[in-house]
Amino acid sequence: AWWTAGMKSKAKPNGKKPAAEERKAYLEPEHTKARITDFQFKELVVLPREIDLNEWLASNTTTFFHHINLQYSTISEFCTGETCQTMAVCNTQYYWYDERGKKVKCTAPQYVDFVMSSVQKLVTDEDVFPTKYGREFPSSFESLVRKICRHLFHVLAHIYWAHFKETLALELHGHLNTLYVHFILFAREFNLLDPKETAIMDDLTEVLCSGAGGVHSGGSGDGAGSGGPGAQNHVKER
Repeated sequence: AWWTAGMKSKAKPNGKKPAAEERKAYLEPEHTKARITDFQFKELVVLPREIDLNEWLASNTTTFFHHINLQYSTISEFCTGETCQTMAVCNTQYYWYDERGKKVKCTAPQYVDFVMSSVQKLVTDEDVFPTKYGREFPSSFESLVRKICRHLFHVLAHIYWAHFKETLALELHGHLNTLYVHFILFAREFNLLDPKETAIMDDLTEVLCSGAGGVHSGGSGDGAGSGGPGAQNHVKER
């Protein structure tokens, strides 16, 4: 199935020049402070009283899917098979896995299309995301939500890593930052993202979320986003 993307990483020579520092414009203070609201998202993500957990997860996951899809659409014309030949974030390269579990090497726009098409199919499936009264959520629902969030995180991270310059030119970085904070805080509230998975963006998370509810990096990252010496000398496969 599409959500069986592997987590194993293999290091291999890349050969590209270290461009991480100049590409991390999203960490500049003048950009990280941009928001479209100063609302405390830590309060917004908490499960309301008398609301079923699965209903809350379903509602928010669907909303994040639409918002991240919309955010990506603003820069999609710049994300092409030529500009983004792989789905890359920092020193990590993501691969898609088809229905038979076969690894598919694809461009970033192809990967994002796989993500959005697959999530669209899930959130509109009554057997997975029931909307009719009396329908129950499947026992695997929470694990499905985790896998959806993992792939949506990849898309957000790629926008920051590869297309922040365009986002900045469109003056949509405030929207992107706000969406990122809301998404990360929600995922952390319900343990929907593995800290090792999100470690690659820990520097941004620390800056953006430090005043939005005290989210910290989790401390158990595998170094994928460390950006230390030699970090650009290899590519991790996922």
